[in-house]
Amino acid sequence: MTKILFVCHGNICRSPMAEFIMKDLVAKAGRSREFEIASAAVSCEELGNPVYPPARRELQSHGISCAGKTARRITEADLSHFDHIYYMDASNARYLNRLFGSKAEKCRPLLSRDVADPWYTGDFSQTWDDILTGCSRILEELTC
Repeated sequence: MTKILFVCHGNICRSPMAEFIMKDLVAKAGRSREFEIASAAVSCEELGNPVYPPARRELQSHGISCAGKTARRITEADLSHFDHIYYMDASNARYLNRLFGSKAEKCRPLLSRDVADPWYTGDFSQTWDDILTGCSRILEELTC
């Protein structure tokens, strides 16, 4: 089983969008049983909060539910449990390096550039496009 964790600042916008987009992609590929997919935050600001309503609406507009998801913070146990950890931007990378030091080397960016935070931009559609691009590439890499 391939275990993937997506990480963003608060785990209420980008990383849960990535979690549920990736789950949808693997389900459509008939490979759900081959993957464990989750998401987490680098900060503790939103712990226990549900997915931010505009992010939830963006997922719903594509037929994807994120019901029941609440924000949680990445832990050291996640570093050993997950095979692949993808973060959304350079700020997330800095947080991961501060939290885990050299152990954070297994964490990689989702894209070769930052995925803009829709909490600030308000552009959840662009975030959808960016995350879909990254998740599609990951699925292709892991299933070739």
